[in-house]
Amino acid sequence: MLIMNRKRMVEDKLNRLISGQTAYAESRELIRLVKREIENRQISVLMDETDSGCWFIPQENTITPSDEQIAHM
Repeated sequence: MLIMNRKRMVEDKLNRLISGQTAYAESRELIRLVKREIENRQISVLMDETDSGCWFIPQENTITPSDEQIAHM
């Protein structure tokens, strides 16, 4: 049985996100910890949460179009 330190697992997930790679977490506890660190570090990610786990997908720093710009599209 492989036992991994939660803090190390969270750091590994965050390092993947920072380097532009997706990360996946299965346990509710790990998902909670990763979400907390994402918020603390203000990393822009898309989260796809399902019953079996959560995908964290890094987002590029993009400018969101204004309502006026959207109306002209």
